[in-house]
Amino acid sequence: MAGETTGVEIVDAALAGEAAPFAERLVADQVASKLASQDATLWGPEAESEASIRLSWTTLHKSSRPLIGEIEALRTDLRSEGVDRVVLAGMGGSSLAPEVITATDGVPLTVLDTTDPGQVADALAGDLERTVIVVSSKSGGTVETDSHRRIFAKAFADAGIDAARRIVVVTDPGSPFAELSEKEGYRKVFLADPNVGGRYSALTAFGLVPAGLAGADVARLLDQAASVADELAADSVDNPAVKLAAAWGAAHEKGAEKVVIADTGSGIKGFADWAEQLIAESTGKQGTGLLPVAVEGPDSPGFADAKGDATPVAVGAAEGAAKISVTGSLGAQFLLWEFATALVGRLLGINPFDQPDVEAAKKAARSLLDNPDKLKGGEEPSTVDGAVEVFGSEGVVTDGKLADILRAFFDSAPETGYLAVQAYLDRLDDASTAILRGEIAKRTGRQTTFGWGPRFLHSTGQYHKGGHQNGVFLQITGGVEQDLDVPDRPYTLGVLQHAQALGDGQVLAEHGRPVLRLHLTDRAAGLAELVRAVQEAGE
Repeated sequence: MAGETTGVEIVDAALAGEAAPFAERLVADQVASKLASQDATLWGPEAESEASIRLSWTTLHKSSRPLIGEIEALRTDLRSEGVDRVVLAGMGGSSLAPEVITATDGVPLTVLDTTDPGQVADALAGDLERTVIVVSSKSGGTVETDSHRRIFAKAFADAGIDAARRIVVVTDPGSPFAELSEKEGYRKVFLADPNVGGRYSALTAFGLVPAGLAGADVARLLDQAASVADELAADSVDNPAVKLAAAWGAAHEKGAEKVVIADTGSGIKGFADWAEQLIAESTGKQGTGLLPVAVEGPDSPGFADAKGDATPVAVGAAEGAAKISVTGSLGAQFLLWEFATALVGRLLGINPFDQPDVEAAKKAARSLLDNPDKLKGGEEPSTVDGAVEVFGSEGVVTDGKLADILRAFFDSAPETGYLAVQAYLDRLDDASTAILRGEIAKRTGRQTTFGWGPRFLHSTGQYHKGGHQNGVFLQITGGVEQDLDVPDRPYTLGVLQHAQALGDGQVLAEHGRPVLRLHLTDRAAGLAELVRAVQEAGE
């Protein structure tokens, strides 16, 4: 892998100078060494209770070692039975790290972090005779993951396969999934360290079990993290985590509240998607924080033309407009970015281990599921343009041609705000939707994020409600050709997906944020029309 030497270079001379006093403050306060020793007082008295049960991630390179043998033994047993296809049902911290690990190692893993019926149906269409599903949830109550478990258990049973032998669970001790697993006799239950939050869990069972079962070298991952652990614990201005946190903190103080992340040949696949959750959910609260913007590459809009409200960070060698470059192997980068995020939390004066605004969207979705009439009725679009139906929160222009509606919506974003594209679609079949990020960023000159719903609700969703309140939100939903029932639940996947979109939009609107929802009655045709309208809106 490229970039085996771990380091942080502040390429921009002005930023390096501005970061120096922040680094010196962290060193003088011995923050890095105290973090490594799991000092829960670092973020103030209000955060101490939560921090005291969230710091075990600092030693996972040691404490996760026993997992290696357990994972390999299970993988060997499964393979001896002809079971070599691994499906992961998990959201947020339970899916992002395993996806990066397996993609980087080049081993196949089918990740279900969606409620889109088409994407789940595609996973079901794989060879069930060769399939094991890893059901991964820290709380044991994640509605998406429980739905996947129910659907696959029924599919196994319908195919004459003993479902219990094909379900592996990763969860915290005492969770509903742990209790259910014992009752149902599932193949294997891995109990993760409860003193690690989801977004810091890459090197726990949540990251290692699905990746290891898929064939990734998880022992090497822990070795990579161990190789930098002492350096990250050092109270020194040369500590890479101190340098990165200081640069972020200094940039934020100057108004650069966004961190634009591009890969520049690191050899790591999809790292920005993992870092996105870590940074957004850890720092986006109390009206402050760092908004991560994952872009396609160093030449992409938002990175190449970043303005004063954003700091371009290269994962790999410094290229183009990068003000910071971060190098290192995947295991080392996991630990480095976790340390830096916890350190910048102290600089920002927030608790990097809670997520006070995440639950609001979940509650809103549950309320809609409990009142299905709200989902079925009262939803007349303001405008229908071809295969696109237009809905908007109060004050959002929804009349006229789609291009005009989009132009007005884009213009509503503050100059130093951001546009968030939220696609409640099939991440595989509708993958081309992601081109909207670059198209919108190029035409508006504003930082633009892209998230697949509902997975971003477990990621940037915290920042959207708790961070800087200068975002505008473009939701994209789509018609469902063939829905999937969720066994023993009064809703289908399509209904759940719809409720999640409407629920989050409702909460954002309650925060006074503009929300424009475009519903594609025909996904392919609607997306083509939407892309044309975005291009026209930017002319």
